[in-house]
Amino acid sequence: MAYPRLPMRKIKEVLRLKHAGLSEREIARGCRLARSTVADYLGRAAEAGLSWPLPDALDEAAIEARLFPPAASPIHKTRPLPDFAYVDAELRDWRKVNLTIELLWHEYRERHPEGFGYAQFCKLYARWRGKQDYCMRQIHRGGEKLFVDYCDGLSIVDAATGELKKTQLFIAVWGASNYTYVEAALSQDLPSWIGAHVRAFEYFGCLAKAVVPDCLKSGVTKACFYEPEINPTYADLAAHYGAAVLPARPKHPRDKAKVEAGALIAQRWILAVLRKRVFFTLAELNAAIRELLERLNARPLRKLKQSRRQLFEALDRPAALPLPARPYEYAEWRKARVSVDYHVQLERHAYSVPFQLIGQTLDVRLTAATVEVFNKGHRVAAHARSDKPNMHTTVAAHMPPEHAKHLDWSPPRLIAWAAKTGPSTARLFEAIMSSREHPEQGYRSCLGILRLGRSVGPERLEAAAARALRFKLFSFKAMRSILAAGLERREDPAAPGQPALPFHDNVRGGQYYH
Repeated sequence: MAYPRLPMRKIKEVLRLKHAGLSEREIARGCRLARSTVADYLGRAAEAGLSWPLPDALDEAAIEARLFPPAASPIHKTRPLPDFAYVDAELRDWRKVNLTIELLWHEYRERHPEGFGYAQFCKLYARWRGKQDYCMRQIHRGGEKLFVDYCDGLSIVDAATGELKKTQLFIAVWGASNYTYVEAALSQDLPSWIGAHVRAFEYFGCLAKAVVPDCLKSGVTKACFYEPEINPTYADLAAHYGAAVLPARPKHPRDKAKVEAGALIAQRWILAVLRKRVFFTLAELNAAIRELLERLNARPLRKLKQSRRQLFEALDRPAALPLPARPYEYAEWRKARVSVDYHVQLERHAYSVPFQLIGQTLDVRLTAATVEVFNKGHRVAAHARSDKPNMHTTVAAHMPPEHAKHLDWSPPRLIAWAAKTGPSTARLFEAIMSSREHPEQGYRSCLGILRLGRSVGPERLEAAAARALRFKLFSFKAMRSILAAGLERREDPAAPGQPALPFHDNVRGGQYYH
């Protein structure tokens, strides 16, 4: 087995002492080397033509090349090198769980009997693997980044059915201090994701300049190596707090190594401690998690001799962003097309927008209390959110002028207009609107009757209304027929107060029905 080569500094010292006139034994004693080692290096220097002082033009790499020239025919040059890319791919294939590197070496030796032995094969593969799997040490500045992600959590028990419900553990870790926040959620959906961020920011009392999430759908709508598309609600959250969102690259977990390590620590120091406890509600589980979280952040780190909380106060908090006066209110962004009635349909309720936008697709922001509609970034409508299904919320300013006039119509107002003609006309209008399922369905009939009055005069219209009431004809068409035939001028023979019918044998008397 070859011994490791001496540092160039010590080789230079051997040459310097030899030039000073010391013997090999004295040099070995002074440099704490074997005498044979000193003799070997002095012999190599003599063969290479090197003496003290060394030429200034030669650097250490050039001196080493002259002292230790490569062998004329290295052994590994004469042997075929294995295809280590193929070996690595075979070992990484999850379907080949029983495959070992020894079996791959046997296959290599079958193809190349003169090839490397097993030990050298493994050493060369490890050297190749080390060159492929390099990583860059990341330097995290105080207050710069907050890393967030999910991992599997504990289960809670449904008290009614006994069913186990799996939870997801949300984890947020600061880059510089490793200060950690943990909470359990029932899913990774958008409301849970946004709510966990808001509660984490409140726990920290400040915010990092950038948040680094994984590429889950609640945070990143479309993962991309170069330009990931951030979920609109998540981008809205970041804008509210004045932070940036920097998603980790797809299939690059080392971009968020801090939270990956934080997940492992949370599983060991929180979930493992709670593994034997039974929880029936999410609030109960999170209360237990919060208690252990405080202990985790207060526990001194082994190497730094300071706790995560102490490091957070010293490194991250001074450089972090302050929280706004009000926390972020959860909002969802959706797309909605404006229908022909200048309304957008959202959760079975219709909200009006300016009628000029009919047929366009707009962005809608929904919060618990409001509905905001945007066209190319400009807000065009805002409404109070309604939970009444199959109903409309309409602003008069959004309507075309002719529709806005229609909005001014109401039963009292139409009856008041009719009263100017006469009491019979007013009662007829009231009867028309009462006979409909919705009063609005009688508006046009009433307006049509008023239009008839313009051509026939108020006296004839009042008389026609009285006749229509007598025969219970509550429609515009009936009034138009009465006026066209001039029936309002005739005395009705069947009107109330006429004499009784004459006696006849075929007419039964009242006693017949007793």
